[in-house]
Amino acid sequence: MCAKERGQKKAELCRGWDAQGSFLPESVPALSRPRLFRSASRRLRAALGMRGTGLARRALLGRQLSVFLLFLSIHEKVLSRRAVMGVRGLQGFVASTCPQVCTVVNLKELAERHRNKHPGCVPTVVVDAMCCLRYWYTPESWVCGGQWREYFSALREFVKTFAAVGIKLIFFFDGMVEQGKRDVWVKRRLKNNREIARIFHYIKAHRKQPGRHMFFIPSGLAIFTRFALKALGQETLCSLQEADYEVASYGLQNNCLGILGEDTDYLIYDTCPYFSISELCLDSLDTIMLCRQKLCESLGLGLADLPLLACLLGNDIVPDGVFESFRYKCLSSYASVNNLDEKGNTISAVAHHIAKVLRLHQGEKRLEEMLPLGPNKALFYKGVTSYLLPGQTSPWIFQKPKGIATLHKQVVAMSSDPESKQEIPVCTDPDSNQESPVCIDPVSNQEVPVCTDPEIKQDPMNVEPEIKQQVTMVSDTEILKIARMRHVQGESYLVYNILTSGEIECSNTLEDALDQALPSQAFVYRPVRQRVYSLLLGSGQDGASSCPTVREWFVYSGNPLRHPDLVRPLPMNVPGGTPSLNLLWLNQELGTQALRTDTLLACFDLLSSREELQAVEMPFQALCCLLTYLFVQLDCVDPRAVQLGALLVRGLTMVVLVNSVCGWPLRVGDFMPWNVFDGKLFHEKYLQSEKGCAVEVLVEQNGGGRDRDPARTGRAPGTAGLAKDSTGDTRGQEAGSTSLSGGKDTRPLLGGPADALQGRDRQLTALRKPEHQMSDGSEDAADIRTTALPPHKDHLRCGWW
Repeated sequence: MCAKERGQKKAELCRGWDAQGSFLPESVPALSRPRLFRSASRRLRAALGMRGTGLARRALLGRQLSVFLLFLSIHEKVLSRRAVMGVRGLQGFVASTCPQVCTVVNLKELAERHRNKHPGCVPTVVVDAMCCLRYWYTPESWVCGGQWREYFSALREFVKTFAAVGIKLIFFFDGMVEQGKRDVWVKRRLKNNREIARIFHYIKAHRKQPGRHMFFIPSGLAIFTRFALKALGQETLCSLQEADYEVASYGLQNNCLGILGEDTDYLIYDTCPYFSISELCLDSLDTIMLCRQKLCESLGLGLADLPLLACLLGNDIVPDGVFESFRYKCLSSYASVNNLDEKGNTISAVAHHIAKVLRLHQGEKRLEEMLPLGPNKALFYKGVTSYLLPGQTSPWIFQKPKGIATLHKQVVAMSSDPESKQEIPVCTDPDSNQESPVCIDPVSNQEVPVCTDPEIKQDPMNVEPEIKQQVTMVSDTEILKIARMRHVQGESYLVYNILTSGEIECSNTLEDALDQALPSQAFVYRPVRQRVYSLLLGSGQDGASSCPTVREWFVYSGNPLRHPDLVRPLPMNVPGGTPSLNLLWLNQELGTQALRTDTLLACFDLLSSREELQAVEMPFQALCCLLTYLFVQLDCVDPRAVQLGALLVRGLTMVVLVNSVCGWPLRVGDFMPWNVFDGKLFHEKYLQSEKGCAVEVLVEQNGGGRDRDPARTGRAPGTAGLAKDSTGDTRGQEAGSTSLSGGKDTRPLLGGPADALQGRDRQLTALRKPEHQMSDGSEDAADIRTTALPPHKDHLRCGWW
């Protein structure tokens, strides 16, 4: 190690401590925490070894003990959180045992090298958006529903920074949960329930928002981030299967600069380089690159061995308990005596067994002859093949025997199955001229081989993708094609999932499990979803036997998530009968837009309020529709501000669902949360309502002059349109922004114009019992409209944006 490297390492070890030996956790990079943890341990041991009993010794001992315990809490929390994503224990192992795997890189410099090496090719980074939500959400307030304008500004700065250095971003979002990973999804939701319970316990005890160490992303953040990025002109894609597989595939097939995320599975995939989002410094574009080649060198493995290692350690497909006894045997026979923690020893021992034992028989014996697979054989092979990207093979898996159709044969004809009445593509082997059936997975749109030799049984290790029958909830191929396109482009929400699998899920919401006065959002919006199911699948009015059922995996208090809720559609009350999807989605006649609006109102059971809602200005119609529905549902409850803020945002996601099903009668930008909602302002209105403020004050009829101290807000009354967000940017002057009253923003963010809410004043003032006072929100910004999004012809026709 040269002097420069020693100096850099020493400086890194010293980070987190000031000159007096006080600990500064906010200055510690995540990948340096394990070494700093050992440093804290040494400091504590040194303090314990001091002689004497004076005050100085006790003070130093107490300080070092506090530092040690604090770091222990932070370190364990970080490692446990990261260990959930991807391969069990690999993140902590890399950070503590293989620091050479982590290299500081500058994305701007890498982009320049990429351009020089590939002239005419734009450097592209594939972003696993689900891993980045915590990094992107920087606003101060999060517990009251989110500060959406500040969040939008943070996303805009992120995009602008990469665009300034010529790097293109492609964002991927999770589109569905695969059945093989449902158990992992459930475990994470139940874990989140415990975190939410601690948040509410803290709020009740301290009457303030918890610190960032208890941060929980606001409800609906992932859904609305898709639309926010689209509004910023970014390409966003929604996955049809596991998102990290599609991210890795896209990066490999498009020669991308790298993948930006936080999932150790990207260390296992043989794809483009993997960059850490949690270590990204946006100002300099420095981050950590985790090199899989260096990981292989440290473990004595090849790249093709990593999928095998991942499954033996445990991942999202193979539970870590399946091979626990096998790992223990590897650990017992591991001859190396390194000073590693137990998990580190385990990973090294399993890698040593692969390199020194399994490789001796590679190609001679099947894995089930060398490993104790037992009843988990199919699960294990599924886990290994899940890391194989298109065109890749594994030396640990035998070639397919004859009699099994491969994915590389050409599909030449379609045959009809008289039993299922579904078309089955047939592939022809050019050598034998024999036809073999191939299943088409409606979810992943991949061809799956089917065994046709009656003497050869299907072996799970011989089938790369999971075999699924072509079973969908609807038979209209044109509707399925449109729904799939909108799903992939991130333009709809849940629609394709309902049409194909009849199964949907909704993650955790900030809801107090101990307060049953306010029903869960899962139940509040269930009637809306049931009417949507009627539109998409039919209501089955001919008889109960023909009525379709949707499986809902929704998180709410008392639901152990052992099985989904089976929910049937509710009949629609639309004049002339329930319209077809062909009519709502494809018809371009002038009268169809009115039908779309009527259908949307019918989903919320508000068709009788059509004239009143139409009298409201266009940007407020969606929000007033939602608020009217909520007032009907919640007029006799004793709500809490935190849960109601989350409930409102979840309601906006229901507006996204209903609007997409009904053919977009409302402009999407009109119900994006950064245009209609601010969590801090929402809480402030509760405090004003609790004090008995008049409705005129609550809805701010005076056009921006608010009943507050100008000195506290930092601006004079009537200058609301020049509010500044958390980044210091003056808003109200953005390109493409819209003002409704000659430069003054008179829009109340909690509802429509005052005359539309006069009949709801009792219900509005009933929404009280605030949790705590929040500071002023940045609620008066001009409307952020989506002028940057390249318009689609259907969007122009339906007024999508």
